[in-house]
Amino acid sequence: MKKRVFSGIQPTGNLHLGNYLGAIKNWVKNQEKYENIYCVVNTHAITIYQEPNDLRKKTFELFAMLLACGLDTKHSKLFIQSKIDYHAALAWILDCNIPMGEMSRMTQFKDKSQKNPQNVNVGLFNYPALMASDILLYQSDYVPVGEDQKQHLELTRNVAIRFNERYGECFKIPEPMIPDVGARVMSLDNPSVKMSKSNKGEYSTITLFDSKDMIIKKIKKATTDSFNELAFNKEREGLYNLLCIYECLSGKSRSEIENSFRGYGEFKLALAELIFEELEPIQQEYIKLTKEMGYINDIILQNEKYIKDIARDTYDKAKSLVGLI
Repeated sequence: MKKRVFSGIQPTGNLHLGNYLGAIKNWVKNQEKYENIYCVVNTHAITIYQEPNDLRKKTFELFAMLLACGLDTKHSKLFIQSKIDYHAALAWILDCNIPMGEMSRMTQFKDKSQKNPQNVNVGLFNYPALMASDILLYQSDYVPVGEDQKQHLELTRNVAIRFNERYGECFKIPEPMIPDVGARVMSLDNPSVKMSKSNKGEYSTITLFDSKDMIIKKIKKATTDSFNELAFNKEREGLYNLLCIYECLSGKSRSEIENSFRGYGEFKLALAELIFEELEPIQQEYIKLTKEMGYINDIILQNEKYIKDIARDTYDKAKSLVGLI
């Protein structure tokens, strides 16, 4: 039997190149190797206020974009988190088995609290318990995660081990799946921070919706240095980030890339062209899919039945083990 992979992505902001190279491209590349369950985690999104109609719209847009990126319904079950109530129900059971000290050490809570000091709510603090529930409900073998999510996965593993020891076998202990290249695409204008939907700079992020002209403009403005010599050197953060993007998209060796261009200008133009070549068919497929909302709704309903059965089995077992009727 194939190993099961689970992951999710929030429907906030626009998907960007970091999401694509760090997660989605690998989901698509490996989907025939595994049994895949992928989720639009819209319940997670409301830890920060979302305008309700906008959240609904963004949820369906993200679902369509993931299909446009190449997720094949024969190999990957894609669903919407809020349609499966077992996520929140299991999160409560897990909450009661996670020490406050362990939850308090989550660095992402501290980071988001600093960025949004007017909206430090209980849901934001409890976010890792819901994330653990997402993963454990589906008896996941592997979870593709970026470096910034490794701490949350470690908490998931800890609570699963603790629960199994305390109440009896219930949860599979998931392992992280981290790609060697592309796991952490950095901001174009500040390569010391990760490319993110929350980046404020106009030229910091390439979205999956960007036109060719916009991509060229953003790459031309991307931070590098004054050496004008291509080398995969982590200390040269801006250039290293761009080279890693090129490496992910081209499949070429590092030495071949370093010897292919006569300076930053030529390299940046080639990189912009390569990015658009990757994104153009995705953009065209997305436009096609959004004109077929009936087709998308059919996929949602078909996958929901399959997903709900797995989630129900796990939740009912956990509920029984802790003594709930």
